[in-house]
Amino acid sequence: MTDRLRALPTELRHRWRASLQLRVAATTLVLSLIVSMLVGVVLLHQVRDGLLNAKVRSSLAQLDFGLQHAADQYSSMDRSKPNAVRSTTSQIISDLGRGTEVTPYGLLATDPSGESQSAGRVRETSVPRALRQVVSKEGRQAWAYTTLVFEDGSREPGVVVGGPVPTSIPGYQLYYLFPLTQERQTLGLVKRTMVLAGAAVVLLLVIITVVVARQVVRPVRQAAATAERLAAGRLRDRMQVRGEDDLASLATSFNRMAETVERQISQLRELSRLQRRFVADVSHELRTPITTIRMAADVLHDSRDELPPELARSSELLQTQLDRFEALLADLLEISRHDAGAVALDADTIDLRSLVSGVVDAAGPLAERRSLRVVVDLPEQPVYVEVDPRRVERVLRNLVANAIEHGEGRPVEVTVRGGAGGVAVAVRDYGAGLRPGEASLVFGRFWRADPARARSSGGTGLGLSIALEDARLHGGWLQAWGSPGEGSQFRLTLPWRAGEPLTDSPLPLDPTERSPAAEVADA
Repeated sequence: MTDRLRALPTELRHRWRASLQLRVAATTLVLSLIVSMLVGVVLLHQVRDGLLNAKVRSSLAQLDFGLQHAADQYSSMDRSKPNAVRSTTSQIISDLGRGTEVTPYGLLATDPSGESQSAGRVRETSVPRALRQVVSKEGRQAWAYTTLVFEDGSREPGVVVGGPVPTSIPGYQLYYLFPLTQERQTLGLVKRTMVLAGAAVVLLLVIITVVVARQVVRPVRQAAATAERLAAGRLRDRMQVRGEDDLASLATSFNRMAETVERQISQLRELSRLQRRFVADVSHELRTPITTIRMAADVLHDSRDELPPELARSSELLQTQLDRFEALLADLLEISRHDAGAVALDADTIDLRSLVSGVVDAAGPLAERRSLRVVVDLPEQPVYVEVDPRRVERVLRNLVANAIEHGEGRPVEVTVRGGAGGVAVAVRDYGAGLRPGEASLVFGRFWRADPARARSSGGTGLGLSIALEDARLHGGWLQAWGSPGEGSQFRLTLPWRAGEPLTDSPLPLDPTERSPAAEVADA
């Protein structure tokens, strides 16, 4: 369960990146929620302000009625009677409590002597002191939001309106204390309605977006699936064209492109087949005349001591060029066999160290002519690997010869390492190196980094191409690295058994990096 929870963020990121429909639906959901919340907040503020303003207006209207009634009562009272003010105030409060359409929680009347009388369950302390001062000192009506405090100690938001009673004797004041219970209930109902309506609208928007996105994404997915089938070689697959809209135009254009690609690939396949056939036929046909020329050249070469100097030199040049021509024919025949898929491995288990040592010893004369030395780094233990010795030897011979040729007199390093994934041989030189982008071109047929450079070792231009095919035949890798002025390195990685899958190499391709094996050894 814990592992599944840990893998959940990775799975969610993968689904997010892989599904356009999910991203569109999620984006619509988030934006709809944000818009709905903003609209809801604005509407709630408007409704709340409207309810409170209506409450204040109705409260002030109720206050006007109460003040007029109180003024009439105070003006008609008999002041000669004892407790006339007190009894009149009690009568006013009683009349207003019964006669109002909106029954308040409390009424408060104050006479000039400062004595107050109230009705209802609200305490007198619920009237703010600032409101009392405005009414008494400025002599005008005023209102304020407050917290109503009841006799039982409970509290509730409310509004208080008050004003001076318009009589000939100043000092009479009347206050109404109204609760906001009904407004709170109305606002709560509006809030719940808006939340439900907003959720329904957002849900409908997401559903509509999913449906629309699916209609748009489906042709794109069909195009992607068709493209994958085309890439897998099923060149006759096409998209279904429905309707006449933009998506139908996309499908039509895609099908036309697929037809063009199929036609071009068919033409290229035919041209490639003809080219391979031509190379194979010409190579085979040239062997007979070359054999005859070789016999005549051998006779001339053996008799060169009896020939004039210029003819003797010509016989030597003829012999050298015939050697190069025969090597070219052999490489052409080999590459044509690879193209035709007629190459098979003759695998055997060998110690790779002895094979590398033999290749380096054979390249000794060439290294002496180039005035450099070949440094070999071999493991102490045997490195037994199942390979085709002839083909691996040809690959290594080609790599070492190229490194010596382009080493510019500096040492050439040959390193062998074995690891869990396989075995690797790296050949490093310190010559001119490769320019950016040339590492992928160096294995091309007849490719040269510098076309004007002469080949001192008589290469045919097909050696690295054949070496790459031999490496692939083993299920291995042949890779190149190079940097201008720092030289280059070619790395051959082979599985322990021919055909086994490779995951990594025990040697780094870039020699400036440290290999995992070296790091383990240092640790």
